[in-house]
Amino acid sequence: MTVTWTRVSRTDVLRAIQEYDRLGPRDFFSAHGFAPTTTYDLRWEERRYPPKAILGTAYEFATGQRLASGDFEGGKSGAVKVLANLGFTVEPRRAAG
Repeated sequence: MTVTWTRVSRTDVLRAIQEYDRLGPRDFFSAHGFAPTTTYDLRWEERRYPPKAILGTAYEFATGQRLASGDFEGGKSGAVKVLANLGFTVEPRRAAG
């Protein structure tokens, strides 16, 4: 499956961020079928979000089609790049501690 991101707008990503804030991480992942991030953080208004889960949910809002985590890449050539192209800041996760 090739995912085309052209229908996903900045507004769709912001809706996904709002959904994450509203549900909280556990319920968001449960509702949308993603897992917490391991390598990158999407930064928005001084908060950190899981880029792949946010982008996948934004895609669902934009198209009505649900993506599984395995349907697209999350790293530099995938979700990180798409989000950066939409004007979002995505950066490598800082190690805990």
